[in-house]
Amino acid sequence: MSTAAATPARTGQVLADLLPASRVRDAALVLGGAALTGLAAQLSVPVPGSPVPVTGQTFAALLVGTSLGAGRGFLALALYALAGLAGVPWFAGASSGAAPSFGYILGMILASTVVGALARRGADRSVLRTAGAMLIGEAIIYAVGVPYLALATGMSATAAIAAGLTPFLIGDAVKAALAMGVLPTAWKFANKR
Repeated sequence: MSTAAATPARTGQVLADLLPASRVRDAALVLGGAALTGLAAQLSVPVPGSPVPVTGQTFAALLVGTSLGAGRGFLALALYALAGLAGVPWFAGASSGAAPSFGYILGMILASTVVGALARRGADRSVLRTAGAMLIGEAIIYAVGVPYLALATGMSATAAIAAGLTPFLIGDAVKAALAMGVLPTAWKFANKR
């Protein structure tokens, strides 16, 4: 067994860096990250009184950013957004194009980049650090999505918060808990290889 295989991964790496490096790998990871986000968006439950459904999309976007790192995470979510705008029906409910909820997708691009940068600094290695990274990512998504929702629909800030933030907090806590289990466990498994 080589020393490199027995050495735990150092801070500065994300999970995707454990795969052999190549441009083909990076392209596949970006395409896969966009596709995963599109598939997760199909897990969509309407929220009464809100034009924004509960989806698996935010979980996927944060997982993509954390696993791929800032650069590849940004590219994956930007590809997801651009393809959806161009007509690929992989936004929530097999939709495409700009909708009142598109601001959340823009927020996911930024959030994926930030959590990817945090992961490169080790934010995905423990339960508590992963929780912090996910909370920061969620906050970024809402910081972009809720104002966009207000502007796109003409809602007041209070109404946009009631329709585009409050109903999602419990679901986001569940998604953060899933990430807190998945990411540190993946690193433990990788470090045993």
